[in-house]
Amino acid sequence: MLVRNRVVASLGASLLGAAALVALPAPAQAAELLSNPGFESGTLSGWSCSGGAGSVVTTPVHSGTKALAGAVSASDIAKCSQTVAVQPNTTYTLSGWVRGNYVYLGVDGGTSTWTPSASAYQRLSLSFTTGASQTSATVYTHGWYAQGTYYADDISLDGPGGGGGGTDTQAPSVPTGLQVSAKTASSVSLAWTAATDNVGVTGYDVYQGATKVSTVTGTSATVGGLAAGTSYTFTVKARDAAGNVSAASNQATVTTEAGGGGGGTGFKQAAPYLYLGWGNPPAPATVMNATGIKTFTMAFILSSGGCNPAWDGQRPLTGGVDQSTINAVKAAGGDIVPSIGGWSGNKLGPNCSTPEALAGAYQKVIDAYGLKSIDIDIENTDEFENTAVQDRILGALKIVKANNPGLRTILTFGTATTGPTYYGNRLIEQSKALNAGIDVFTIMPFDFGGGADMYGNTVNAANGLKDKLKSVYGWDDATAYAHVGISGMNGLSDQQEVTTQQIWTQIRDWANAHHIARLAFWSVNRDRGCAGGGVTETCSGIAQSDWEFTRITAGFTG
Repeated sequence: MLVRNRVVASLGASLLGAAALVALPAPAQAAELLSNPGFESGTLSGWSCSGGAGSVVTTPVHSGTKALAGAVSASDIAKCSQTVAVQPNTTYTLSGWVRGNYVYLGVDGGTSTWTPSASAYQRLSLSFTTGASQTSATVYTHGWYAQGTYYADDISLDGPGGGGGGTDTQAPSVPTGLQVSAKTASSVSLAWTAATDNVGVTGYDVYQGATKVSTVTGTSATVGGLAAGTSYTFTVKARDAAGNVSAASNQATVTTEAGGGGGGTGFKQAAPYLYLGWGNPPAPATVMNATGIKTFTMAFILSSGGCNPAWDGQRPLTGGVDQSTINAVKAAGGDIVPSIGGWSGNKLGPNCSTPEALAGAYQKVIDAYGLKSIDIDIENTDEFENTAVQDRILGALKIVKANNPGLRTILTFGTATTGPTYYGNRLIEQSKALNAGIDVFTIMPFDFGGGADMYGNTVNAANGLKDKLKSVYGWDDATAYAHVGISGMNGLSDQQEVTTQQIWTQIRDWANAHHIARLAFWSVNRDRGCAGGGVTETCSGIAQSDWEFTRITAGFTG
């Protein structure tokens, strides 16, 4: 099969009607209860957004210099929420300024209001009364499926604060397992295990020494504005709706990087695909001498029956054409990363019954070539859309990383124009939950089902991936970008999208400017001109000189 891809189906959007609002009396002793209501901190501090879809922007704003942007997709309404302490049997007023199509403002378990279309900022407002024993409320704003990015600013919740006269005096348990998940010269990302509470934990306070530096609702945070090459100690405390605060967690001590740019893996790889299974594969030394490329992604390793790896499921790991090709690459001063999986064929993931068995299959490939990195191209319903196989692959990669110090692991998977799809989001979330230690998450931004703007679609998809990594791992922008990879398709795609040399150069330059980890394309076999030739194995379908896309890719430095 020519490529290993998926068509990303758009989800139909059925729009919900607005709930009728009930006029309620104004609260007594009104006060602003939300933290960071206008997003002027420049962060989402205090807010939690689904799917990593929220960000702070400088335009358009209602007032001040910052506002919230919710990157709605076909599968995520970009819901951003905040939980606050409230008093029982009390009336509160929620208001905010929103802009966009089908933007909602509301309270979990209560009422909401919306606007179908606001080309400029529009004020939404509602009132609600808490229940007889209610001590916390979660307010939110969100858009609607496939309706485009929305904006919100100056969200306000007026009413008396919680904790007054309440009966809850039990503090949450102590957060545990505080650890550093990433660091740069100026920031440290932290993660911990959630605390518990008899009523419910509503937030966590992050301390740098004795100073509270951040308040979040999730179990991760990034502390910025730090000095390079400096030691810092952090702790975390949990809070509940009544204002009870736990004791401090364990200490996490870390020294920031000595200086320079963002954090991450320190791994950079320009590695277009070379496939020996079809397409008149060129001699690698010829391509290397003509372009300056040093690394190839060699495709594909499949199952030759059961949990046994082989090239295309047929050719042996050693002693055949694949090994002689790899030897030629190394003799010319280069290296390879094998791609295990792909769109079609009999794959190792479903055939190896346990993570340990699958790790053993990966280890055979690693040992055969003394590898520095491996790429798992996880696609189709047998691997990508099979949650058991997803977890098996992640578990196997965790094992081989532990057994091969310094080995870099890469996951390659499909994407929507806005970033990872449901299964991509799950893959990222499980990589964190299983502590798989993945170095690079590479998306394949093509075969979107149309769409002429291949540069814009690629950048939007990569930024969606970056935002998801930030949300799941608690990384800052620089660290998240340093774990992002892009694997495009040169020339004409299966769905008639066109990536020209100029567009690929723009993508390469964007990748360098944002210091991502990996740039690849499918494939060197197709990096030859045949204007009007359609989608074929031996050329790109457009006018070009031999190896132009490889030459452009060789200019990727991260």
